[in-house]
Amino acid sequence: MISEIILIVFLSFIQGLTEFLPISSSAHLLLPNLLFGTKDLGLSFDIATHAGTLVAVIIYFKDELIRMARSFFTLSSDYAADRSLAVLLIVATLPIVVAGLASSDIIQQRLFTLNSIAVMNIVFAFMLYFAFKISPKNKGVMQLTLVAAVFIGLFQIFALIPGASRSGTAMTAGLLLGLSMKEASKFSFLLGIPTILGALVFLTIDIASTSLSINLLHLTLGFVISSIFAFLTIKYFLLFVEKIGVAPFVIYRLALGFILVII
Repeated sequence: MISEIILIVFLSFIQGLTEFLPISSSAHLLLPNLLFGTKDLGLSFDIATHAGTLVAVIIYFKDELIRMARSFFTLSSDYAADRSLAVLLIVATLPIVVAGLASSDIIQQRLFTLNSIAVMNIVFAFMLYFAFKISPKNKGVMQLTLVAAVFIGLFQIFALIPGASRSGTAMTAGLLLGLSMKEASKFSFLLGIPTILGALVFLTIDIASTSLSINLLHLTLGFVISSIFAFLTIKYFLLFVEKIGVAPFVIYRLALGFILVII
């Protein structure tokens, strides 16, 4: 019982911390099982932790989300920027939704190995670093076009592969388009809302077709811990991202990748 609670706390912490950092949450959640053969906590736990991170990002960006929602019910020019941002987010979300539906059977088989996770970490660490180095980092989100939003959305499809990182791929694409690190990060976090919501829908559909016993304590712990650490991650990442850049995350991902190759 104690070991299972420790695992729940650890995985919830990992989900909350890594969902919005460019280091791949899905890879980190798979590692304990692949390395140590720990228990798979099941779909219900996945739903609880994803719901926690979703609630965290919604709370953090609640003011922006309210303005975007209102923008569709008014013609006032005061909401033009909010309406444009909402449209950009919708357009950028569509590619991963289509790709997720098309590859859902493959994803559910969890065919990924330590080697594939290692390779993805290394490859996308280099891509993030390359994008950061060549980017002029002088544009804001509102300078994005619909074509640019599609580009970010297409790049985000790689996030379906553990080790690539949803936030990391979105940030990389944003940097390649010239966004500042803070703007690329903010767009990535906002883009996480429909993406995580979509993942929740698919997980809920999957769990509805199975007969699973649900432990409310485990689910509550997963939800609360993941939401708290996700909120703190978003807050402090956006505060310090311009100062820290991508170097710490690139170094970490390269180190993790090479260690997994050696193992």
